[in-house]
Amino acid sequence: MIAIGFEGSANKIGIGILEHTASGEAVVLANVRRTYITPPGQGFLPKDTAVHHRQHVLALVKEALAVAKIKPSQIDCICFTKGPGMAAPLISVALVARTLSLIWKKPLVGVNHAIGHIEMGRMITGAQNPIVLYVSGGNTQVIAYSEKRYRIFGEAIDIAVGNCLDRFARIVGLPNDPAPGYNVEQCAKRGKTFVELPYGVKGMDVSFSGILTFIESVAEDKLKKGLVTVDDLCYSLQETLFAMLVEITERAMAHVGSSEVLIVGGVGSNVRLQEMMESMVKDRGGRLFATDERFCIDNGLMIAQAGALMYATGIVTELENTNCTQRYRTDDVYVAWRE
Repeated sequence: MIAIGFEGSANKIGIGILEHTASGEAVVLANVRRTYITPPGQGFLPKDTAVHHRQHVLALVKEALAVAKIKPSQIDCICFTKGPGMAAPLISVALVARTLSLIWKKPLVGVNHAIGHIEMGRMITGAQNPIVLYVSGGNTQVIAYSEKRYRIFGEAIDIAVGNCLDRFARIVGLPNDPAPGYNVEQCAKRGKTFVELPYGVKGMDVSFSGILTFIESVAEDKLKKGLVTVDDLCYSLQETLFAMLVEITERAMAHVGSSEVLIVGGVGSNVRLQEMMESMVKDRGGRLFATDERFCIDNGLMIAQAGALMYATGIVTELENTNCTQRYRTDDVYVAWRE
């Protein structure tokens, strides 16, 4: 079975193609992507992001087919991100998936963005039943599988960790190329002075907006006076945010009795986060699973993988139900493909 996946919920438009062999192995055939990058100090608006996706999606379809060395007739299902995400980009990509479904006469599968990240991570790393830390620009959740659903044990109650890092990068003028969070990570490696910041763990949930407000005031005061550097602030912010994530992940491990942790989402490619999490997991006699930016950052392959699993269990999205939604919870999805 061959599935093609379309992902465009934020500033990345990605198309992935994979094949599930008769032996059950998932083989990556193509994974191509383009990123909408704005000038330093600016975020990306939904309407402009949608224009970017429309400009690149057809060329990416041709590129993916060429890389995979297949024809549309060989594809079994077309998978697309149904949500959550930014409305205009989601809709623009779903429109292309619908159109190709009609032209190629292939069934559609609407995929939850978070489920795509989880199933991609499980496929690439081989993790069996891990506690999942899903960290990206729009989401922060600690997740564990139980009784046909991915259950959320804790999450951000205001802004996501990736959004916090991105907004701080804009405050101190770091570039958005290749990504603001990546540039924060590089600056943090050179930081020497730790600035104490608020610690926003509330039970199993986390809060980042107060930390962002506090560090912005520090930047306006101490940074201008030369008392700290941008590198120091990036270092302090990363250490604080990631310590919070490690704490709630460890608590979920203890509750479930799991010995595995899988980090997914764009922030999951941060090497420092992986180091801190691995230290905790090893202390508990467990194992950490993580991937690099090819699979952590939004991509079409993750949508193809989750969609292929859904399609194999008989799940198909009828054309009249292919609307997109920004409010599509991870635990709303019935996980029919797992025991």
